[in-house]
Amino acid sequence: MFKIRYLAVLWAVSLIGCASSPSREDDAVAAAQTAVAAMEGGNRAPSQGGTSSGSAPVKVREGNEPAWVSVPDAVYDKNIYVTAVGYGVDRNQAEKDALGRLVAVFGQSVQADLKTITSYSEAVSKGAVNVSENTVVQNAIKTSAGMDTLIGAEIEDVWFDSKNTYYAVAVLEKAKASRLYSDMIRSNERIIDDLTAMSLEEKQSLDGFSRYQLAATIADVNRVYANVLAIVGGPSGVGSGDIKKGDNYRLEAMNITKSIPISVRVTDGRFSRIKDAFASALTKQGFRSGGTDSRYVLQVRVDFSPVEMPNQQNKFTRYAIEAHLIDTRDASVLLPFNISGREGHISLSEAENRAVVAAEKKINDTYGTVLSDYLASLLPNTK
Repeated sequence: MFKIRYLAVLWAVSLIGCASSPSREDDAVAAAQTAVAAMEGGNRAPSQGGTSSGSAPVKVREGNEPAWVSVPDAVYDKNIYVTAVGYGVDRNQAEKDALGRLVAVFGQSVQADLKTITSYSEAVSKGAVNVSENTVVQNAIKTSAGMDTLIGAEIEDVWFDSKNTYYAVAVLEKAKASRLYSDMIRSNERIIDDLTAMSLEEKQSLDGFSRYQLAATIADVNRVYANVLAIVGGPSGVGSGDIKKGDNYRLEAMNITKSIPISVRVTDGRFSRIKDAFASALTKQGFRSGGTDSRYVLQVRVDFSPVEMPNQQNKFTRYAIEAHLIDTRDASVLLPFNISGREGHISLSEAENRAVVAAEKKINDTYGTVLSDYLASLLPNTK
């Protein structure tokens, strides 16, 4: 199930990438929705009617076992189609099994991390990548999680053995898939070029960082597409060996962080250890801390206050720390962060010291992760 649902997202992203070229949009959508259904005879071109998004399901047949159940190549020429047969206790299970087995034909090379594909889908849905105005494509993003198909794949025939097992055959026409995936790769390459085309000043910013991060994600998706083409066949110049790796863009994104200083400012100068803890977290994420005229400022507010505890000999101090990562260009708060707690001791001064230590530990343990998650989810501003 996980594998099939993963490819469902891949299907939606594939449509998206293709639709970024308006001249190819109608063909791309039609290709993804067109059935290539099996005929009862051997090695004949399928007719319309397979199961796909936007097409009616094929009729379940009974009677004699079709040839494709045992030997799919007897019906679907392996030089023209990629096929897989699945089975289950009901039609739905049989179709999902067939589609899953079809995916397995392509091996681990197309089993990209789900997060990679969904990150691209999220970027498209939020407008960070403007690929198409087509409502069919936009709807595909929203509904992709419920779809169980690989791009170009169709359930071409379903047979019930009149006992307790359903059989289904999933078919992918190589020529159509080749055209579609090739178009999507080229389309995504154009998007990458647009994302990485910027001035040095634009590049050395968090927006520049996010552009290269997204370019890395799209490059990863393109390599998945290229691996599919390696099976179905495709034009020269779009093999995985010809496509730049996502890691190349991630490396450049890391270099960008090294060029971005972030000034750490604490409202109370007594708490140097708090300041150092935040500065250390920034450094671990690749940023330079310090600077008096930095575009990005980590503004930290520290509040310590005594706490009255009835019938207690110890003294207690409550600490509350607010840290806001601010872009001074427009005074926007990019990342808020808050921690609080209470520490006690027989003396108030020692209670405050313990509170500082506890706050420092929380910052060391959590702020780096919070910042890393923020950077990973950061989408570029391409408006």
